[in-house]
Amino acid sequence: MLCVHPVELIMLTTTVSSRLRSVCRLQRIQGHMVSNPLSCTVEPGVLLEKVGSAGVITINRPKVLNALNLPMIRQIYPQLKKWENDNETDIVIVRGAGGKAFCAGGDIRAVTEAGKVGDPLAEDFFREEYILNNAIGTCRKPYIALIEGITMGGGVGLSVHGRFRVATEKTLFAMPETAIGLFPDVGGGHFLPRLRGKLGLFLALTGFRLKGRDVQRAGVATHFVESKKIPELEKELVEMKSPSAADVSRVLDSYQSQVRILLHRRVPCCLLFQTLSRMSPTSLKITYKQLKAGATMSLQDVLVMEYRLSQACMRGCDFYEGVRAVLVDKDQNPKWKPSTLEEVSEQAVEQCFSSLGDKDLTF
Repeated sequence: MLCVHPVELIMLTTTVSSRLRSVCRLQRIQGHMVSNPLSCTVEPGVLLEKVGSAGVITINRPKVLNALNLPMIRQIYPQLKKWENDNETDIVIVRGAGGKAFCAGGDIRAVTEAGKVGDPLAEDFFREEYILNNAIGTCRKPYIALIEGITMGGGVGLSVHGRFRVATEKTLFAMPETAIGLFPDVGGGHFLPRLRGKLGLFLALTGFRLKGRDVQRAGVATHFVESKKIPELEKELVEMKSPSAADVSRVLDSYQSQVRILLHRRVPCCLLFQTLSRMSPTSLKITYKQLKAGATMSLQDVLVMEYRLSQACMRGCDFYEGVRAVLVDKDQNPKWKPSTLEEVSEQAVEQCFSSLGDKDLTF
């Protein structure tokens, strides 16, 4: 029988506990959520399941509003391609866990820290995210995004390029990137200019939030279904036998609550001016040019353009200042450089769109 002095036992226990906490902290940094710091049980950031004839993707980081990080992208992309070529998989459904968010965006803080020190994550995240966006846009199987809750930035990229996007009264949509010195990426240059009139440009420049039924009225969602009906809808979708896109469309139509097509919403000019005055002047000019060019480009070409823009933002200073002001210090008082639209030269904007040579995004 091994005898251990009480003091030694306490010291041993403390050491083990300390090491467990260190491992858990490391796993959090690497993009995993730890539910129990003592057992160090890791909750996967994304769940990939085969349910009936459906491949189901669940974004599973509810504590951080299902923010998308690189490990999650690297899980979703190969599985999506596998399901696309699998004769036993007829449809793909993507959903968010927790009820509050579908996906509130990319893991911007991690990208910011990487960009500051020249870490490859600042390149890899955008490159692989955009490749996934393209895979969603070209997926041959019906792709159904259940965009319940907050859907912004990277979450829009996971949904808007798919065949079907289902909003509920809980949906909150926005592309708020100009407020942090970025631009509406993940293919924003493709889908935003294709919304009615100048609505896409308005959403891109101001980060204006659309809620509930307005998300479908604007054309971002293809269907609107009451939240209480979503579980029943999911059940019917996964139980369908060899459904075509038309079959899926008929099921979604049967659940849809009717909405008026036109979106009537007036924004006072003074409020619009105040909103734009808070945004990065460089981001505003880049975004305007991005949407103007993207209106006549394919999704792939837009994503190539946006990758160039993402790396220009990584080289600049507004992105880091915007993240500091909005997400870190939260003083909501960014110091943009340049500080006015007039100071942002056309030459500076053009340089952001320049080819990256052998570092350009390819598919």
